[in-house]
Amino acid sequence: MRLVFAGTPEPAVPALRALLGSRHEVVAVVTRPDAPSGRGRKVSRSAVGVFADEAGLPVLTPGRPSEPGFLAALRELEPDCCPVVAYGALVPRAGLDVPRHGWVNLHFSLLPAWRGAAPVQAALRHGDDVTGASTFLLEEGLDTGPVFGVVTEAVGARDTAGGLLGRLAESGAALLAATMDGIDDGTLEPRAQPVEGVSHAPKVTVADARVDWTRTAALVDRLVRSVTPEPGAWSTFRDERLGLGPLLPVDEPALKPGELRPERRRVLVGTAAGVLELGEVRPVGRRAMPAADWARGVRIETGELLT
Repeated sequence: MRLVFAGTPEPAVPALRALLGSRHEVVAVVTRPDAPSGRGRKVSRSAVGVFADEAGLPVLTPGRPSEPGFLAALRELEPDCCPVVAYGALVPRAGLDVPRHGWVNLHFSLLPAWRGAAPVQAALRHGDDVTGASTFLLEEGLDTGPVFGVVTEAVGARDTAGGLLGRLAESGAALLAATMDGIDDGTLEPRAQPVEGVSHAPKVTVADARVDWTRTAALVDRLVRSVTPEPGAWSTFRDERLGLGPLLPVDEPALKPGELRPERRRVLVGTAAGVLELGEVRPVGRRAMPAADWARGVRIETGELLT
């Protein structure tokens, strides 16, 4: 089949790579426009755009997929199908109708669970033991289309969103390529999603990533891992923001919520139920460092808190 691939961030790259190695022909790539990124806010190409450029593929970067110029260009490409992974913009009906087999989305959850922008983060935050990826026919609703296939992935006790998403990106890429084969062969038909088990995973904001130490150690641990590496967990110390890497649950005498206890090689912090050991921390304007090194520098006083 002739494919036009749509995707933007790094987790979409394995799928594009898999499709380029398949029997199908990727005739063009659609990605979000170049945008400021990083600390210096330098305008940069998306990860998919960079990969497509290196592969010599034509790249389309519409501000919105509803733009008449983009829709005309899409029709001229005459795609049989448009596989899409984390593209980042809603495709209008006029665009959905262009390929004869529609747009097929790879979504990183077991639909209908965790529809939305941040399914991996939601799975970790809610303590799911198993998650996965699904391919489904894109429609105008939010991740509501009928499903072609799924792969499952066990969630590890110390998984972060970045690590889990990396695994799902690889297994999902193989699923997407197999879905293209099944559609091309006429052996694969999508099935409607169940009406039970629907849950939603909206985009995670910086405010959402602030740690509330009045919650239990288990909940704090899951939150921090769910927002690592992006947008990154944080708290405040002496009225300044302190970035937090993944924590480690430890069996130690109770501390008040947010209370810090520095030791020679580690720093402990209390929660509503349970104690955690700080991992790396990132003070404002500085690089990440081991918590014990940070504690020696700031000379934590008895009773001081993370808030």
